[in-house]
Amino acid sequence: MPVKILMVCLGNICRSPLAEGILASKLPKEKFLVDSAGTGSWHIGRAPDSRSIATAKKNGLNIANQKGRQFATSDFDAFDYIFVMDNNNYSNVIDLAKNEMQKNKVQLILNEIFPNENVDVPDPYYGMENGFNIVYKMLDEACEVIAHKLIAKHS
Repeated sequence: MPVKILMVCLGNICRSPLAEGILASKLPKEKFLVDSAGTGSWHIGRAPDSRSIATAKKNGLNIANQKGRQFATSDFDAFDYIFVMDNNNYSNVIDLAKNEMQKNKVQLILNEIFPNENVDVPDPYYGMENGFNIVYKMLDEACEVIAHKLIAKHS
């Protein structure tokens, strides 16, 4: 049974689809499954933001077939690791947890490269033109660390 990792942001169209695609590209598919979700329901069933798709494509990844979905309490049981993009996502997900075991699965993704600093991945949706490239680089660096840790732990 594969190790399951969930990436979570607000709408599941910008940051978490990128994080899903990036991490999935760094892990052996037969041992790991990576998915993404949003804390909000606005984009259920929709493809990622065209700027996320373009940024991923520029970096050799195809995330165009992903479909947005909302985080559900059942995700605590379905996934082994839950990485959130910012402190608001963290609070929203933790508020749904029923016990400490579920809470312990949830981590801020950038704590992988900035330990215990609780740095947010900025939401590029309304941001600068190069915001998606900046976010991609941050997530790529964090996912590199995560991939090494997961491969070492689960191989």
